[in-house]
Amino acid sequence: MYDLVVVGAGPYGLSVASHAAAAGLNLRLLGRPMASWRDHMPRGMFLKSEPDASTLSDPAGAHTLAGYCAERGIEVAHGNPLPLDTFTEYGTWFGRNAAPPADEQTVTRVSPRVEGFLLETADGERMMARAVVLAVGVLPFAQRPPALGGLPTELVTHSTHHRDLSRFAGKDVTVVGAGQAALETSALLAEQGARVRVVARAPRIDWNAPPQPLARGRLTALRDPHSALGTGWPSWVWSRLPSAVRRLPASTRLHIARHALGPAGAWWLRERFETAVPTLLGHTITAADRTAPGVRRVGGVLGERVRLWLAAADGTASTLETDHVVAATGFTPDLSRLGMLDSSLREGLRRVGTGDAPWLDARFQSSCPGLFFAGLLTAPSFGPAMRFVHGASFTAPRLLEGVLRHRSQATTATAVTGVPASPGAREPEQQVARGPLGGQRHTRPAAEAPSASGDGTGRLPAPVSGAKDAPEAVDARKGGGRAE
Repeated sequence: MYDLVVVGAGPYGLSVASHAAAAGLNLRLLGRPMASWRDHMPRGMFLKSEPDASTLSDPAGAHTLAGYCAERGIEVAHGNPLPLDTFTEYGTWFGRNAAPPADEQTVTRVSPRVEGFLLETADGERMMARAVVLAVGVLPFAQRPPALGGLPTELVTHSTHHRDLSRFAGKDVTVVGAGQAALETSALLAEQGARVRVVARAPRIDWNAPPQPLARGRLTALRDPHSALGTGWPSWVWSRLPSAVRRLPASTRLHIARHALGPAGAWWLRERFETAVPTLLGHTITAADRTAPGVRRVGGVLGERVRLWLAAADGTASTLETDHVVAATGFTPDLSRLGMLDSSLREGLRRVGTGDAPWLDARFQSSCPGLFFAGLLTAPSFGPAMRFVHGASFTAPRLLEGVLRHRSQATTATAVTGVPASPGAREPEQQVARGPLGGQRHTRPAAEAPSASGDGTGRLPAPVSGAKDAPEAVDARKGGGRAE
């Protein structure tokens, strides 16, 4: 029986595992370190975040990105974008030196049991854990426009499907989206020799301004403060006060998660993009199909193309044919995508308001005691910082507090009753609530507790059940996360 199993070995999973190992927990880390960064982002990309906002979290703060780069003579400076490969190498180094060894297995099932959770892997291993952290990154939540859903991957892919873009040289490629992933992917495609265009619903492309100098006058700094997520008071709040965001009404948090720090291109990409990539803005894809084989020769072979049906903002309809479509349309935090979770457990989890993300307490624990989340799925609870590597430094120590508290409570319950606490159970007599100060706790009778429809917490806790469903296996090797 493990104290904790961490599923996913990206920045969040590695950071949580580092803190848990330092606390002496009996721990298992499942996943290929930095896999989504190593295998699912095109070569030649740069980090959009500033280097000082891209450090993974260990308890001593001894394994920083700046320290890693300094030892290797790599220049790291405010305002200078860092190559993706450098960050990936740093994360891999962090995993070797600041976290327990990762076991590169694919988790296919997480089921509740009276004494904890049963985890099963594609290799046939079964293990028990008192607590589980799901830090599966963004890949399970990749979003494609519904109109593209019926087309095969030979013709339509998501931006996370590509590490090497050279295979598109000489081909006509349409990239869908107006965020950093779409703009940088299209610029790299053009530089690889593809004929590329961007199609987006947005009426214009937004570009981030170059970062302001760190040394500024006091009045300027007060009016427009720096933060890990950019300048300005909203970014400062998202960066510094995730706990305060969590105290907001559920509807407000959902709005913030969906709209704050929205799609925009990095300032350093603008010239490369605008000189090489034409755009078709203010257009929505209403339908898509494939042309008949033989209409056009692709690389000397008779092949199909994609036909996109477009609607402009003024109602004008048009069509566009292309060899391939890359959907760089971001990620949607949706629990239904986690096929690894037992169906009774998944469907019973309380949600944030009317959304599809799990309700979480102040220490990242879901309504099922012992089940914790980290990364993208926590953004509707703690704000947009959780879409970035920066959020790992906030998440890891607080989540560990939750795991240690859960272990203590489970041990106490077993000592008193002789029966382990059920991961799906909940005390009927009282509901535990957080006070305005993070460390305080108070209780109130269940009869006085706000209703699920009134407090925005959604559904009731999961029942204990071994019910099976047909799982859509989620690859723990694709752990980690990156905001688009």
